[in-house]
Amino acid sequence: MKRLFLGLFIVLSVLGFSQTDTAQVVVPNRKNTYSSLTKPYVILISADGFRYDYAKKYQAKNILKLAEKGVSAKAMIPSYPSITGPNHYTMITGLFPSHTGFVDNYFYDQKRKDTFGMSVQSKISDGSWLGGIPLWSLAEKQGTLAASLFWVASNSDAGGVRPTYYYQYHEKFSADQKINIVLNWLKLPEDKRPHLITFYFPEVDKNGHLYGTESPELCEAVEFVDDAVGKLIQKVNELQLPNVNFIFVSDHGMIDVDLENPLEIPELLLNKNRFTYFNAQTLLRVMVKNEAEVKQVYRELKKNRTRDYKVYLTDKFPKKLHYRTSDDRFGRIGQILLVPNAPKVFLESGSKKTPGKHGYNPFKVPEMRATFAASGPAFKEGKKIGKFRNVNLYPMVAEILGLKVSQTIDGSPKTAKKVLK
Repeated sequence: MKRLFLGLFIVLSVLGFSQTDTAQVVVPNRKNTYSSLTKPYVILISADGFRYDYAKKYQAKNILKLAEKGVSAKAMIPSYPSITGPNHYTMITGLFPSHTGFVDNYFYDQKRKDTFGMSVQSKISDGSWLGGIPLWSLAEKQGTLAASLFWVASNSDAGGVRPTYYYQYHEKFSADQKINIVLNWLKLPEDKRPHLITFYFPEVDKNGHLYGTESPELCEAVEFVDDAVGKLIQKVNELQLPNVNFIFVSDHGMIDVDLENPLEIPELLLNKNRFTYFNAQTLLRVMVKNEAEVKQVYRELKKNRTRDYKVYLTDKFPKKLHYRTSDDRFGRIGQILLVPNAPKVFLESGSKKTPGKHGYNPFKVPEMRATFAASGPAFKEGKKIGKFRNVNLYPMVAEILGLKVSQTIDGSPKTAKKVLK
């Protein structure tokens, strides 16, 4: 019997059914420098998949109040491709995905001879995969403590320094538990209290994928996040800390796609000896194993394509999207890109057929655009601005916290000048 239970335990462990790690990680022996004690606080909240128009569409009263009291944008433009991992990491580094190496949620690195997966703990926690200096790393290096609750890659040492307080990603905590974690961070003694807190909600993205953008379930998810944001702001304000700033953002939007008439993977690409491809359904990246065949393959794919998608050589991809070969600092994108016209998607046998998708060009597909609203002593009041790229968020937060950005980034300070006092 003992052998039976031991064998069962081993099998379950191998299959990944071991207990979820919900414990907080605290990096020891860190303190705010004296000059950091009087710095403002920034609570950066991301609601995955919270499209630019959701707050008004579903009457998210707390987020609308935040926008009315402080500043808001017509939309925040995600970087390409408009998907979760790359855009969360872009917001926190001020670099386009092609410049951080986070070019997709899943990608292959030829130099490492290894595949990265955002949901694979051993990969996302290994900062050697990713370039750039995340805001928490920038802050910690300059003596300002940071904390993160599930922001993408916040459990990694990308940029050289992890936040002082962080968690391995899981979805076990309730909204109230998450709020209490933030409150407990802000109740710490001044020398141990984080001045930068990043916070993540997955619910809107999840329900948008599963049920679509017009569903009751999506509306419920928006209400859930809105209630949590309202409660968080109220509870934090009750602490009466000086100079607390709230920034609410999302990584991308969502669109209902055509599942009745999906696109098929071109038969040519099914030859695994010649090609490796990564299908994000709204973008198909092709790696041709024999470099000499690239142009020939491109011509054949273009000749046989349907009107529902475009075929690009990566080195000729639209410059505005910063996803060309010349942008690809880590060589991870691939030489050929197949780009569906929204709402078309590439579907394979066994792939998830969910009605909501994202990943399209946000300049051509407005449903991909994200949300930005912020309020606090650092921000102007009742200010509305137009659209801006999400790389501009980085210099904005750095400015509020008085952090020096000495490395090269893609973000511009022009948005900060519009919204900050």
